[in-house]
Amino acid sequence: MTENPDITPETPHRKSSLRSFLRWFFVGVALLWSVAVLILVAARWIDPPTTAVHMERRLQAWIQHKPYYDRYEFVPLSQISRDFQHAVIAAEDVRFYQHYGFDWHAMQIAAEDNMEGGRIRGGSTLTQQLAKNLFFGTGRSILRKGAEFTLVPVAELALGKPRILELYLNVVEWGPGVYGAESACRSYYQTSALGIDREQAARLAAILPLPLKRRPDRMNRYSGLIQERMSQMGW
Repeated sequence: MTENPDITPETPHRKSSLRSFLRWFFVGVALLWSVAVLILVAARWIDPPTTAVHMERRLQAWIQHKPYYDRYEFVPLSQISRDFQHAVIAAEDVRFYQHYGFDWHAMQIAAEDNMEGGRIRGGSTLTQQLAKNLFFGTGRSILRKGAEFTLVPVAELALGKPRILELYLNVVEWGPGVYGAESACRSYYQTSALGIDREQAARLAAILPLPLKRRPDRMNRYSGLIQERMSQMGW
């Protein structure tokens, strides 16, 4: 029996190259994850100078050849009114002080609503949204969700609830080029985050799901619901 010279057998070199690629891929992923963990630990004491969302918006403006001006002023949680803090929690994460990074009940409700063909909604907690803002930008993917899933417990452990809330309120997007509670209050109401009143706080919280499309003065119904929820929560 003669061998066909045109058939190239599977070589050990090819298998070795695949193993080498996978090994270096996982090493790279582990290094990136470790850097993210170090950033989260440092964020307990150091205010982030920028976030993935900030950089994404700047890059989008550059690609589209549009002018870009951002307003980002970090202030302590003590300089953000309690009404503002409560409005955001009531709007975005009512069980913020009860869960450990994931609100499984809210996620189940969101999944059921989506499967039934209702309005697509998310069940992300403030901790999940903070991780997304800091590291992943606005994109959606299974890989991003997986990485976020591993970082959320780290954030809860390293930062604690008050710091998570402080970071979230200061980095979240509130409009084109508007980041953080202080900048939002200055931009929309010409007041400070400490001086904002209950109704204004609810209106600002109401635009968080779609900050580039919504405006506080148009959020009559939803801001009313947020204020009702605040009252139900004892705020």
